[in-house]
Amino acid sequence: MNNHLWSGRFEETLDAAALAFSRSIELDGRMVREDIAGSIAHARMLGDCGVLPSDDVEAIVAGLREIESEIDAGTLAFDGADEDIHMAIERRLTERIGPTGGRLHTARSRNDQVATDERLYVRAALDEIVALIAGLQRAFVARAEEHRDVVMPGYTHMQRAQPVLLAHHLLAYVEMLDRDRERMLDARRRLNRSPLGAAALAGTSFPIDREAIARALGFDGVAGNSIDAVSDRDYLIELASASSILMMHLSRLGEELVLWSTVEFGFVEMADAYATGSSIMPQKKNPDMAELVRGKAGRVFGSLVSLLTMMKGTPLAYNRDMQEDKLPMLDVIETVKGSLAICTGMIATCTFKHERMAAEAEGGFSTATELADYLVRRGVPFRDAHAVAGSIVRGCIDRGARLGDLSLDDLRQYSSAFDDDVLGVLVAATSVEAKRSTGSTSPESVAAQLEHWRSALAS
Repeated sequence: MNNHLWSGRFEETLDAAALAFSRSIELDGRMVREDIAGSIAHARMLGDCGVLPSDDVEAIVAGLREIESEIDAGTLAFDGADEDIHMAIERRLTERIGPTGGRLHTARSRNDQVATDERLYVRAALDEIVALIAGLQRAFVARAEEHRDVVMPGYTHMQRAQPVLLAHHLLAYVEMLDRDRERMLDARRRLNRSPLGAAALAGTSFPIDREAIARALGFDGVAGNSIDAVSDRDYLIELASASSILMMHLSRLGEELVLWSTVEFGFVEMADAYATGSSIMPQKKNPDMAELVRGKAGRVFGSLVSLLTMMKGTPLAYNRDMQEDKLPMLDVIETVKGSLAICTGMIATCTFKHERMAAEAEGGFSTATELADYLVRRGVPFRDAHAVAGSIVRGCIDRGARLGDLSLDDLRQYSSAFDDDVLGVLVAATSVEAKRSTGSTSPESVAAQLEHWRSALAS
């Protein structure tokens, strides 16, 4: 005989291959605690509403607590016929307390049950991710404080652009991460609505209190339409979308650490704890953790596409396609959490090479913009000043000289507007100090940014 809890109208058992193909317990088993929490809240609500007698409710709650103890002890075993964690828990509950266990599913469907479990699981994960983002932000701020006076070359198009402070560069990631944190919090706000009580799709005829169970589970309210409550996974898509943006930022960080740790750049050395060697080349110190973060971004992007593709052709309401949401959901969460932890460790322990950065900041004609700005302050139109500065750079290239090698006489061959004080603007540190705009790389601006982030991340 068919022993599935839904098998009343069936005469034949489910094909073994079909059961194996459709089982999800290996994945949704990760949500067992959320499933038990939701079931306890559901049972108590049924009792408060008079749908179940109090004795049944107490027996159900006690049975669920005992199952939870089995989970803690590692003794809970799932039956080979268990399709998913929801049916497995109900089966085990019935084994423990008898037919009363079958009353737990009153006024509930697996459709609203799984949506509730997922929301509880993702909500907790988002809280962890937000905390991990803040931890990485604090690591960046701490290193920026430590290196607030270090000048380095800034880049556009991977070409030398203008000198900046290393602290300013590091704080750029703090800004990115804060937008990532806000996206996670925003996603949390939207998912934090209880679908319980939507049942299969149409709601239930039992006199339940959806608002009460929402409060019991920490939701901000209830999903307003029972069809929508069970038939969308946009909260998972939003998780994957926000995570994809976050992983894109972490991948950019990984790319910079990979580049900066090369001999050609020589800006950073990774701590031994976050690097590996070669099985054949004894001299190698590879920034493997940074490379892995860069590579794992693709997994999260793929999960986003998987979820979008899964949902794009599903009519209302629930469809079994949605069972395929578990793997991308779980992989996104674990990948993001792991990547944030690794990035925090890398930033907290790497060594920035001050002297190399400062030396390179003087090269590559990175103060050419300061020459143009100097001429503008002397009344030369910017386009003319830009052309003069470009001609000076061209002359240096032809001579194999740097801007700092030029004398006042050399500069006056290009414009009579140059005076004695022009030589000072050719120094990288002077270029940095000259910036005045809010959010710029000047020491004053960076100090203000640091003060803001120290305060914002204090809690």
